[in-house]
Amino acid sequence: MHSSWKHNLPTWLTYSRAALAPVILGVLMSGWSWSGWAAAILFILGSLTDWFDGYFARKYNVESNMGRLMDPISDKILVLSAIIMLLAMGRVDPIMVFLFLARDIFIGGIRSVAAANNMIIGAKPFGKWKTAFQMVAIPCLLVYEPLFKIPIADIGYYGLWVSVVLSLLSGAEYTIGYYKSRVQP
Repeated sequence: MHSSWKHNLPTWLTYSRAALAPVILGVLMSGWSWSGWAAAILFILGSLTDWFDGYFARKYNVESNMGRLMDPISDKILVLSAIIMLLAMGRVDPIMVFLFLARDIFIGGIRSVAAANNMIIGAKPFGKWKTAFQMVAIPCLLVYEPLFKIPIADIGYYGLWVSVVLSLLSGAEYTIGYYKSRVQP
């Protein structure tokens, strides 16, 4: 039997990622001169919980269907809230945001249909790489100013476009995976 905190730690980490999203938005809307840095640090902390929740779920053997469902939802809340704010700040293109949202809504639909058929579709490699690129690119865009003469805004912008491509490949991967699993007994 696992102690209660070990059993709940992965879930708390997953939910904390989603809970950070409005805090990050509030910091960005504050107008403080250091708000971009503070938002980037909070975003990085939230991003780290994505790794730690899975690590602790496996370590303490408390992986669950709820965790598999809520993990990508918490990722989307954190990432999409930051990307929408970056859109409002003029740092990302509307087409980027559209493609991310369209892909996420589409995959959400596939996951819902899969769940109705008692199937759980786990994360796929392109989706993991997409998330990794987002978790690096978004803080660069939040800070936006050069760091030691390195144009991190450009790194963030082009990194996010790489993430868009990976996102679309991931969407195809999920779709193919769903249809393949429907055919198998």
